[in-house]
Amino acid sequence: MATPTQHHKRRRLSPALHDVADELLFLILDRVAADDPRALKSFALASRACHAAEARHRRLLRAFRADLLPAALARYPTVPRLDLSLCPRVTDASLAALSTAPSVSAVDLSRSRGFGAAGLTALVAACPNLTDLDLSNGLDFTDAGAAEVAKARRLQRLSLSRCKQLTDMGLGCIAVGCPDLRELSLKWCIGVTHMGLDLLALKCKKLKILDLSYTMIVKNCFPAIMKLQNLEVLILVGCNGIDDDALDSLDQECSKSLQVLDMSNSYNVTHVGVLSVVNAMPNLLELNLSYCCPVTPSMSSSFKMIHKLQTLKLDGCQFMPDGLKSIGKSCVSLRELSLSKCSGVTDTYLSFAVSRLKNLLKLDITCCRKITDVSLAAITSSCPSLISLRMESCSLVSSEGMHLIGKHCSHLEELDLTDNDLDDECLKALSGCRKLSSLKIGICLRISDEGLNHISKSCSDLREIDLYRSGGISDVGVTHIAQGCPMLESINLSYCTKITDRSLRSLSKCIKLNTLEIRGCPMVSSAGLSEIATGCRLLSKLDIKKCFEINDLGMIFLSQFSHSLRQVLTLSSVNVIIAIPCFTIVLITY
Repeated sequence: MATPTQHHKRRRLSPALHDVADELLFLILDRVAADDPRALKSFALASRACHAAEARHRRLLRAFRADLLPAALARYPTVPRLDLSLCPRVTDASLAALSTAPSVSAVDLSRSRGFGAAGLTALVAACPNLTDLDLSNGLDFTDAGAAEVAKARRLQRLSLSRCKQLTDMGLGCIAVGCPDLRELSLKWCIGVTHMGLDLLALKCKKLKILDLSYTMIVKNCFPAIMKLQNLEVLILVGCNGIDDDALDSLDQECSKSLQVLDMSNSYNVTHVGVLSVVNAMPNLLELNLSYCCPVTPSMSSSFKMIHKLQTLKLDGCQFMPDGLKSIGKSCVSLRELSLSKCSGVTDTYLSFAVSRLKNLLKLDITCCRKITDVSLAAITSSCPSLISLRMESCSLVSSEGMHLIGKHCSHLEELDLTDNDLDDECLKALSGCRKLSSLKIGICLRISDEGLNHISKSCSDLREIDLYRSGGISDVGVTHIAQGCPMLESINLSYCTKITDRSLRSLSKCIKLNTLEIRGCPMVSSAGLSEIATGCRLLSKLDIKKCFEINDLGMIFLSQFSHSLRQVLTLSSVNVIIAIPCFTIVLITY
């Protein structure tokens, strides 16, 4: 029997938790949370000291009910980031409750309604260190609210996307009151004109990221924007007020800092305007001209003036003869090339282009329906360092051509072969891509469980797999994936009609699974769903439409165990969903 002295010595050998430095403790908790986020809750329940340590460690507080915000802030008084985007209604009084948490520096109200200028006044007063504010989708946000936001003098990041009542008056208040702004989104702010942007450029000299997508900007706006000496990212998606005449006014001396330019869906820009952009912005690293003008040889040749260009996106563009060839000659430094849904992409042009792009890491040729095995042979031999290849619906590429991917592209991490001529032998060859984390092989009608067995044995790091409408897959194949890929986070089995509860039982062992799509799988039932609910506690998205054997019993298990659910696509016949505790964080689509 141990003596009291022995007990005393044994206690002294175990130091108290408060003797451990917070920096070291937080590193440990970060590592624990990375492996299993649920472990932090267990840690907090271990003792009062653990409870307090977990409160100090938390960096983000995501609330689901605004009325419980005071209690939550009392529990986590030092949390720096507050996410209220899942609270459909946040009142002015709720924002006033932030006075108990002066350490909050970032607030997300991107999907919340119910507050006005008075609430924003309380928010700014309660959070003197506020640097990040997201008010996106604020349909009730007006210039009066903008005047209150302007009082947050330390604000560095502000998102006002879809705040359609904002005008130049409100933007002017923000520009004068928040001179330290680094990032600003005015996407869909249709009340903003060149006058507001002139004042913004005059007062906010530190701006680095500016999003003006779908606004009414015209030629008069460019001189002010180009005078932003620190601007690095400019997003102009869908700005149809921009034309060649506007781009011709660009001042070459005022745009040296710009690195990323996105003008996708700007229909009034032609190759003449693109040439003006290239001349004025020689330091661009990324250029997005998707769904703009046809790509001519002269336009492609002009890209050689952008010596450091690494990313070029031309999705949906029509390639004129030799247009793609010129890209190969002019853009030898490219790391990423996106040609999704482009017309005019043929074996001859694509093969020549990739033969020159030796540094290419990412290639998207989705729906380039004219390419064949010839192009794939050129891609795999010329670009062995590829980490991402997307080639959905390249219907002329044969299964023999697919073998080349596994043979030559061993560094691939992302591969999309949806709707292609794929069979089990192809999957056996693809198992040579051992670094795969995302594999999409939906609508591949010739693959079976045998092919998935090859993938499961070699691709243990797989995080995402899409088997949509691959009807040859059964429980055996899903079990292979679940056992061989323990890090699996997302799986799409929609319309794989052979799978049963056995598949769900095997997937329940993948504790990191957060997305499960089993739409149109008639043989899965509530029994299988209960296994998922108890085993996959991180599940956040679930699609069970047309699963007619799933009833209220399965939903009850979800309500008890799946507290991370954000979106459920379910049957209109399931009624219990409206009564479960997590209803406030579940979106139902009938």
